Amino acid sequence: MRVSLVLAMALACPSAPEPFGDQTPGCEPGWYQGFPTPYYNASHIAFRQKCRNFVEAEIRPNLDDWLEQKSKGTLAHYPLDLHWKSLAAGLPTAGLAKDVQGLYPKEIIPEGGFDCFHELIYLDELSAAGPGAVMGQVSINSMALPPIMSVGSKRVQDMVVPDVIAGRKNISLAISEPTAGSDVSAIRATAELTPLGDEFIVNGQKKWITGGHMADFFTLVTRTGGAGPGGISLLLVDAKTPGIHIRKMETQFDTTHGTTFITFDNVRVPKANVIGEMGKGFKYILLNFNHERFVISAQACRFARICYSESLKYSVRRKTFGKALSEHQMIRWKLAEMLRMTESLQDSNERVAFMYKSGVPDSKLGIQAGLLKVQASKTLEFCAREASQIFGGASIVKEGLGKIVERVYREVRAVAIPGGSEEILLDLAARQAIAGAAKMAKL
Repeated sequence: MRVSLVLAMALACPSAPEPFGDQTPGCEPGWYQGFPTPYYNASHIAFRQKCRNFVEAEIRPNLDDWLEQKSKGTLAHYPLDLHWKSLAAGLPTAGLAKDVQGLYPKEIIPEGGFDCFHELIYLDELSAAGPGAVMGQVSINSMALPPIMSVGSKRVQDMVVPDVIAGRKNISLAISEPTAGSDVSAIRATAELTPLGDEFIVNGQKKWITGGHMADFFTLVTRTGGAGPGGISLLLVDAKTPGIHIRKMETQFDTTHGTTFITFDNVRVPKANVIGEMGKGFKYILLNFNHERFVISAQACRFARICYSESLKYSVRRKTFGKALSEHQMIRWKLAEMLRMTESLQDSNERVAFMYKSGVPDSKLGIQAGLLKVQASKTLEFCAREASQIFGGASIVKEGLGKIVERVYREVRAVAIPGGSEEILLDLAARQAIAGAAKMAKL
């Protein structure tokens, strides 16, 4: 009955796409279920199919096994051959930023090029396999390469870009330190020129570096000058350089990707590896943060939808006190609130994606991207909690019907903290709004 209704809607409205995926109400984004959309066209529909085919063939059948191996210490990270396999399937290896997408083989680029909605589809479809961060390095590559592409010399670009695009190598962004998380301008890692002036000697520590153990290169944020943002520069560092020690850190959440602690002990880096101009590293790296928040929000939205989907289907099967869970008014309230918040987040993701597609630069999206990520983390936290309440005891064990909910629940803080904590981002949005209001008041 539901499918017939959706098909009738699609026929009545030429802009409505064909139904795709799970047609249970709310278990897929609205345009998957045949509702009209102003954002997606034929190239997006074809790309979505490529993404789902890849996930169903290469990731979903293996994810539980990879996570099990990881828990036993026998899998350092997901198989890296997935990167070149994804390229062969027409999918990216380093995101879809404008500076990067032109480097992909022409046969995988749709007419008119990739836009931010292709990226939103890609992030959503990968996340639909469930938590585990499989292919997570693609997002990290997409954050570490743009500074190189926008201001790096040809020498620096040639060292890393072709191999990353081809799926042969990876690059991680090394910013945070034990004493400097959101406060990037307070980093302490130093890069001092040798007396001959042809090399830097790098010393310091980096913490919470995603994918550090699988990276071949680092876009390293380091201090080459005095205190504050003006003393910060970017260096391209070969991860195999003597003096670099990388340790994988155990985290609250299951991941086949990984978070690392990196120590630089008298690491020699050629001066020619400077990315852009000395002393402008803080400016270069700031442009990455808003896009990172969009990426996190897209992933969080699908995780929230998984919580809703799992809970909805469980509630109609599970009986308590002689009737299905879904017959209890409080359970219906929980489901409705989960769906309301998830759909609102989906709409917000698409609104920001449209801004990117329309050419609004990252530098103008501080408020929008910051508030988007806060909305994402609060939505996921609510949905994970309510799903856990609906599943009850089944949601606190790593097996059985509630194992996906249990797994998502441990992802909540990994959305709320990285990329800027809720507190930092809310304050950032307010400060930017107040600055704008003060400027207008003087006119």
